[in-house]
Amino acid sequence: MGLGSTTKKIQSIADTAEQMYQRLNDLRVQVESTQETVQTTGEKVQTLESEIIEQRAILTAIAEEMDIDLDRVQADAHITEAEAKSEADTEATDESDTAGPESETSADTAEDDTAGEPPN
Repeated sequence: MGLGSTTKKIQSIADTAEQMYQRLNDLRVQVESTQETVQTTGEKVQTLESEIIEQRAILTAIAEEMDIDLDRVQADAHITEAEAKSEADTEATDESDTAGPESETSADTAEDDTAGEPPN
């Protein structure tokens, strides 16, 4: 009787060890895949950064030739972006504060207020 119980325990331990070995192999494959993805992504990011630097240099040269104030253009772009974000946050807050058709009305009103404004 003691031998049968010991055999079952050893078999159970062997099965568990085999499952853990398989999981470990699966995890190793996933880690290798993740490392490859990270490396590829890093290379793509470096390429994109280089391209952005080149494009910025080209745009700067064009802007200087056309006598365009890049600082003013960038400031205007940041202001427009901040206003749009603020408006979107306000709309989201308005919609979460009210329920039903009233929230649609407030969102539509906010959109109508900005529809006639020229872009900055």
